[in-house]
Amino acid sequence: MDAGSPEQPGVRKLKVRCCVVGGGPAGMMLGYLLGRAGIDVVVLEKHADFFRDFRGDTVHPSTLQVMNELGLIDGFLKLPHQEIQKMDGIFAGRSVRIADLSRLKVKYPFIAMMPQWDFLNFLRESGKRFASLKVLMSTEATDLLRRGDTVTGVRATTPDGPIEIEADLTIACDGRHSTVRERAGFAVEEIGAPMDVLWFRVGRRPDETENLFARVENGKMMVTFDRGDYWQCAYVIAKGQYEAVRARGLPALLDDVLRLAPILKGGIADVKSFDDVKLLTVAINRLSRWSRPGLLCIGDAAHAMSPIGGVGVNLAVQDAVATANILAARLVQGCPSEDELDAVRRRREFPVRVTQRMQVVAQNNIITAALRSGNQGVPFALRLITAMPWLQGLTAHLVGIGVRPEHVHSPAQG
Repeated sequence: MDAGSPEQPGVRKLKVRCCVVGGGPAGMMLGYLLGRAGIDVVVLEKHADFFRDFRGDTVHPSTLQVMNELGLIDGFLKLPHQEIQKMDGIFAGRSVRIADLSRLKVKYPFIAMMPQWDFLNFLRESGKRFASLKVLMSTEATDLLRRGDTVTGVRATTPDGPIEIEADLTIACDGRHSTVRERAGFAVEEIGAPMDVLWFRVGRRPDETENLFARVENGKMMVTFDRGDYWQCAYVIAKGQYEAVRARGLPALLDDVLRLAPILKGGIADVKSFDDVKLLTVAINRLSRWSRPGLLCIGDAAHAMSPIGGVGVNLAVQDAVATANILAARLVQGCPSEDELDAVRRRREFPVRVTQRMQVVAQNNIITAALRSGNQGVPFALRLITAMPWLQGLTAHLVGIGVRPEHVHSPAQG
């Protein structure tokens, strides 16, 4: 990578073939793939490390297959994780089965529950063997560089002062609140979601075992994940009701939690205040246009997903694989054309739209019913899936594999 002399005092310059903004699943996977292809690429991550709570800690069979195709799976599965095959729940006192991943005919028929920071750190460490890949932590993109209508890079802040990164192609992977997307003036189509999520953790004793995934009772809904030494909890509330929940007070919230999941009683004292409870605002949206000259948006920057099914991380990884497949060879010569950039949207828009449509159907027919006070019935769709095991395989495919899964075809150099 070439670092030019700054034209203004205190402003450093960096010139690269590709600048990836955002070190989440899409950004780190894309950086790895482009580095593997010998492309001069820098990934910008605004935080100093990856160690923070994420909404997406599920690594699905489609992503495990990608890791296998990259030769990374053995090391990856040595990291601490839990494996989920059957997604069971209690709905109004009745047992339901949402999906059975053991019915999938794939090499890794399970969801790996792993802290997202471990996933991202693994990709960063694995990518260090590529001389063409550089990851800059504590580097936040604040604006775009332009030449006429063409994006030519980004301005960013670092602990050592501002930096300007010139790039033939800038790729926005900076999430649902994307700065790059906003600076580029892309219009976001909001699809809507009827709920938000309160995200917290509760200590788990070694003798506490329970395989339930979702719990619904009398207008309350919660999802729990066994994370080894703690339970990760997602308490679902109606959209815009967070202040009302706070007004009731923490004891009232925790009483509701324990009624839904008595197994949490031993560790519920870990939730000491609302500071231990994070509000995750749920959104479903997408761009109709993903690119402009010199710029491409992928992952949550192009389409925010609902947490239903935990598919967001895996859609982002699939976007990264498709982007590398389509653009890596072309990037060797410089910036791809507008039509070549738009090929990524044409490849990925169909699975995004289908997945979001399925999430909306689940919201309207299951989540909304679950949050309706006094509702005691099991939705027909859940009764049908529970009664017909082959449908559990279908839902497992939609969640674990998804629509139009991607495979690694981008070049590997060296």
